[in-house]
Amino acid sequence: MQTLNQVATTFGFMLLPAEIESKTLIPALRAILAKKLAEDHKVREEEISKMLGVTQAAVSNYIRGTRGDPALISKLLSEPEVANLINELTENLSSDMAYTPSSLSKFIGLCNYIKSSLLICEIHHNLESNIDEKVCKECENMLLKGPGSVY
Repeated sequence: MQTLNQVATTFGFMLLPAEIESKTLIPALRAILAKKLAEDHKVREEEISKMLGVTQAAVSNYIRGTRGDPALISKLLSEPEVANLINELTENLSSDMAYTPSSLSKFIGLCNYIKSSLLICEIHHNLESNIDEKVCKECENMLLKGPGSVY
């Protein structure tokens, strides 16, 4: 099976922010949340799987560190604002014991912060080394304008 980077290189296109988000960022965030819920809040894997919308096996892999990029997880946790948003989301999930509109809003806010702060660009540069800087700058401009913006 080809990696996301190999597919992009083969076909000569740059990864879209949504691809980076779905293939690397969201799994890393789920791994962080699963581990924090299990270790800090003593939530069972079965409950975590319901909260995160993944299987219990996926939660087990997140907690053991076999799913989710460890370098990306470390990077995300080293960013104070990201760590703060993750803590808020974890508190919300553990107190409600369910995925609620409030926790959905917090998760979307976390992802939007990672995009608008251009942390997603750093993630992208770690995945692809041959990014066309003109395309990169255009993408960066769109990320800074926010969701739903057009040229």
